Amino acid sequence: MTRTLIRVDATISDEISSAFPQLAARRQRPQTTLVGDLVDQQELQGVLNLLSSLGIVVLEILTIPED
Repeated sequence: MTRTLIRVDATISDEISSAFPQLAARRQRPQTTLVGDLVDQQELQGVLNLLSSLGIVVLEILTIPED
């Protein structure tokens, strides 16, 4: 698993963030930061595809190093 941060240019509702149970949402208008553990690139791509299909612009994707 890889700890990942995804910052998007939108305030994501609780309903939309529930589509990503592996990611915790932190809202700071007008942006939302999603942080959590993703199993692999395929899971990351699935999250990115869903965000894109909802018209949500991804601003940043970071891998968070393990301690």
